[in-house]
Amino acid sequence: MAYGNTFKRREMKYLLDEQTYAAVREAISQYMTEDGYGRHTICNIYCDSDNNDLIRESLEKPFYKEKLRLRAYGNAVEDESGCFLEIKKKFYGVVYKRRVKLPYKAALDYINGGEPPVYSQQIAEIDYLIHRAMVKPKIVICYDRRAFFGNEDPEFRVTFDGNIRSRTDDLDLRSGDYGELLEGQPRRVMEIKVAQAVPLWMVKILSELKLYCGSFSKYGSIYRSRFADMTCSVDNITSETELFYV
Repeated sequence: MAYGNTFKRREMKYLLDEQTYAAVREAISQYMTEDGYGRHTICNIYCDSDNNDLIRESLEKPFYKEKLRLRAYGNAVEDESGCFLEIKKKFYGVVYKRRVKLPYKAALDYINGGEPPVYSQQIAEIDYLIHRAMVKPKIVICYDRRAFFGNEDPEFRVTFDGNIRSRTDDLDLRSGDYGELLEGQPRRVMEIKVAQAVPLWMVKILSELKLYCGSFSKYGSIYRSRFADMTCSVDNITSETELFYV
């Protein structure tokens, strides 16, 4: 369940081709409504250590993993644009998110070594991670999203992400959402976000379309694509089509 800027939920991912994406969209149309953003772009700055410890540890599939990112909705980011600085943790399959809304420049200055712009429980947790793991901005990842919420349960959400691109220089969202496309990415990454049980009508749709929950991480896939020679220690990478959750 979500409480303001604190979330606890399960997130399940499915990789869709063009035909399946269209079929899912049609099937959920009577049960879900597109959110107020409509079709929109999400831009993120992911933070990591000099040795990329957070993503490297995540690729080892531990029972606990975490990441820190600065997220903006839309590609026209300015100094005073509202954005979210957030920690996302996954513990035994359950996702916990803590985030705080800040003006973009204040948040960017902070993750680049500045002082915390405000104080809150979320900032205290973020500050602890920054200093413990010695993280800083490492990569910009952007993608296009369509998001839907349940008509009967607004906390039940389904998102479709595509056109995933990234850059490791110019780590400033004010520069726009440009970047190098992730090779071999699916047409859409569908993500089901649920606090409790998946509705029966959604279970039926997944069954009829023969869709099975998989693993996918935008940051992990991009990291492997850009720095494959640095991930050779990950013994459980068995094929080019195997993708990872972060």
